[in-house]
Amino acid sequence: MSYADRVFIGMCRDILENGTSTEGERVRPHWEDGTPAYTIKKFGVVNRYDLGKEFPAQTIRKTPIKGATDELLWIWQKKSNNIKDLGTHIWDLWADEDGSIGKAYGYQLGVKHEYKEGMMDQVDRVIYDLKNNPFSRRILTNIYVHQDLSQMRLYPCAYSMTFNVTQKKGEDKLTLNAVLNQRSQDVLAANNWNVVQYAVLVHMLAQCCDMKVGELVHVIADAHIYDRHVDIVKELIARPVHDAPQFWLNPEIHDFYKFTKDDVRLDNYVCEPNIKDIPMAI
Repeated sequence: MSYADRVFIGMCRDILENGTSTEGERVRPHWEDGTPAYTIKKFGVVNRYDLGKEFPAQTIRKTPIKGATDELLWIWQKKSNNIKDLGTHIWDLWADEDGSIGKAYGYQLGVKHEYKEGMMDQVDRVIYDLKNNPFSRRILTNIYVHQDLSQMRLYPCAYSMTFNVTQKKGEDKLTLNAVLNQRSQDVLAANNWNVVQYAVLVHMLAQCCDMKVGELVHVIADAHIYDRHVDIVKELIARPVHDAPQFWLNPEIHDFYKFTKDDVRLDNYVCEPNIKDIPMAI
């Protein structure tokens, strides 16, 4: 069993058995037919993944590694807020007639500010500090910008990454660790997608900065399963499990802005079929 499977199955069982329900409460999300989308939720879920030991791809369903990477690069590399720059359709429901999602996600990472006697955006600042001041405790990004929330088509869910570098005894190379903070997560639709995306990001940044990968810690304030997802989740976590695949990242690339979705791959990947047509709350 892959470690990602073990974490996901345990989290889902805990939510279903010990979570609290929002049924009957006043909730914002709704289904396409207008019905309120209630959830079973757990507060403060923390999952840890040692990326040096295993890549966190689930095997109880297929992880679409290239699609997840494409969205990651749309946000972190292109710093875009327009779905016309994105290869998938996951943001279509939230885009306006011009394809914009407003001042959200990639837009925020691309805003420049003064740093080190020059102008940098958040991504360039992270890369600069990892290369020049790796033991700083101030290497982080934040896209939950309150003054711009009214101009976002959807508030950021995964809103902050904090990077922390360590050096293990006897090793010359530094180790890159990260904490992903998420205010809210649709566990069925987004959990493995987000975990894989930010695992890829840590691998990419580590390679660009000549470091080893360490831990990815995922903190979810509100981890929830929607009411129309409960039976799907129960079927999913009862599936056969397999060993984790091996992650391949193109070793020739050392410039973060040169990576594409084709520079990632999962080898020896045995998995169950993906789940199609998951109903999406909006």
